[in-house]
Amino acid sequence: MTSLLVRRARPEDLEEVLALLAEDSMHYYEEPDEISANQRAAFDEIDADVNQDLLVGELEGQIVCTAQVTWMRVLSADGGLYCQVEAVRTSTSMRGRGIGASLMASIEAEARKRGAARIQLTTNQERTRAHAFYAELGFVASHIGMKKYL
Repeated sequence: MTSLLVRRARPEDLEEVLALLAEDSMHYYEEPDEISANQRAAFDEIDADVNQDLLVGELEGQIVCTAQVTWMRVLSADGGLYCQVEAVRTSTSMRGRGIGASLMASIEAEARKRGAARIQLTTNQERTRAHAFYAELGFVASHIGMKKYL
């Protein structure tokens, strides 16, 4: 497999990132058919925030995966830094090729470089394949995540 290039998403990548998110089998919100002004504004806000990284992974010029990373300074862990990973998606046609593992390895390398105390993420209870994937990468199901949709 050609090496995965992980980089910050650019405005011109937004359509492909949203397409990857739309491949998700669990839809929590009704999404617009075309890129909305709210989505463009959200991209701009994320992109401008030094504590956010919207990442894409490319193979041979094609975007095949994405993730959003939030860097959170906390009082615990001696004022440590936490790396929160959200919206990890690999194109359904590209799964099983190590792409997601490469993306997560890139995120972990950046977290280590920044001196993060931990990487954390949530995954839906019904995503048993995702649970196994993250466990293979060394993640431990140590907490119960709770959400309240508004």
